[in-house]
Amino acid sequence: MKPLQRTYRGARAASGPLLYLEGARNVCLGEWVAIEVPGQPARRGQVIDAGERVTVIQVLEETLGLPPARAEVTLTGETATTVVGRELLGRAFTGTGSPADGLPGPVGEAIRPIWGAPMNPSRRQRPSDFIETGVSAIDGMNTLVRGQKLPVFSGSGLPGLELASQIVENARAPRGEAFAVIFVAIGITARETHAFLDRFERSGAMERSILYLNEARDPTIERLLAPRVALTQAEFLAFEAGMHVLVVMADITHYCEALREIATAREEIPGRRGYPGYMYTDLAGIFERAGIIAGREGSVTQIPILTMPDDDITHPIPDLTGYITEGQLVLSRDLHRRGVFPPLDVLPSLSRLMNAGIGPGKTAPEHREWANQLYAVYTRGREARTMVSIVGEAGLGESDRRALEFAERFEREFVDQGERRRSIEETLEVGWALLETLPREDLLRISDQVWEARRARREAP
Repeated sequence: MKPLQRTYRGARAASGPLLYLEGARNVCLGEWVAIEVPGQPARRGQVIDAGERVTVIQVLEETLGLPPARAEVTLTGETATTVVGRELLGRAFTGTGSPADGLPGPVGEAIRPIWGAPMNPSRRQRPSDFIETGVSAIDGMNTLVRGQKLPVFSGSGLPGLELASQIVENARAPRGEAFAVIFVAIGITARETHAFLDRFERSGAMERSILYLNEARDPTIERLLAPRVALTQAEFLAFEAGMHVLVVMADITHYCEALREIATAREEIPGRRGYPGYMYTDLAGIFERAGIIAGREGSVTQIPILTMPDDDITHPIPDLTGYITEGQLVLSRDLHRRGVFPPLDVLPSLSRLMNAGIGPGKTAPEHREWANQLYAVYTRGREARTMVSIVGEAGLGESDRRALEFAERFEREFVDQGERRRSIEETLEVGWALLETLPREDLLRISDQVWEARRARREAP
């Protein structure tokens, strides 16, 4: 049945990107709106607040010169939907799902509302397999597990978008299962849009990827729609097409700033640092759409990338994100200054589900002990680096000097891999090569059984 359209002549007021309509009945939150003014181009909008007396409409186009009293506002009765299907693989779209690659709009396999709900906890299945990103500092030290949401905490000037691009190009399911990557760019520049498209075309990553590109010049509301459009497509591929889907979103900070901009236009009472008090709930509505549903073959995994304002990890955006997600990957400004890429600082980074995705039959039986030992020696080396600035290297003991040298080599040989992809086997081998430069008495986290098994493999013809 065709949705019931209702047309109203004259709005109460306009404020920035918002239009206020009085007396509207049977309004649905998220409903699409058509706005027409004689002599002006037609505009689109969406209902963002369905009150008893006043309906608030977010206008997608420029509102400069829009006279509220002369506006003809049509509530279409339709909510935001998007086309989904395997046909979309290899395509690029705008934040609202319109083609951005010059090709016709896709027919798809279904049309779905974008306002999906978080997964029912009783239907969730515990994650148990890992996703190989090709980045040693992630795969080896902070393993990404299917169904997990693992954010990257970046900073202004740090290569968060470059890391996102590398993950899109190199991520895969290690056992060859059906795998797809959905990349959502939120509030990026036109130059960055062209750079992403060119890079993914050259690398061949487009064949198994779908790009949703929202630019800074696009309407504010589109930044709120883009991740939801992408996740609707991800849920179709995962739970109806049986694929393992990795969703990379950058930059969540731009999303939160759009949320604050709209809240300010609505004159809402601000929360911490001017962000709306419901930002936690809003972010949870996005992040909790990752996971595995019992009885279904596929999975949705998320890597949100956010820029911490002033490198402040206690800022509301990283703070609330950390509460919702299962760990974090932290980029280091010091490593970036020294030319290390990706500049991932493994010490403050954490993957809370790592143990569920590693071990026998997944990565390697000794993976946990291997990672623990690397963490232990690297931590000691970082502490020794601090002591050197106080007492000088001559004041260090022999074991501390070895740890100091290990820390330098760890950052230079393990963390720093440039644009090159490493398999999990290569990552483990690089780590073992570093550990074997130390005497056995320094490797207290490696059991004799694992040490002997490693030596036997090394000596085997």
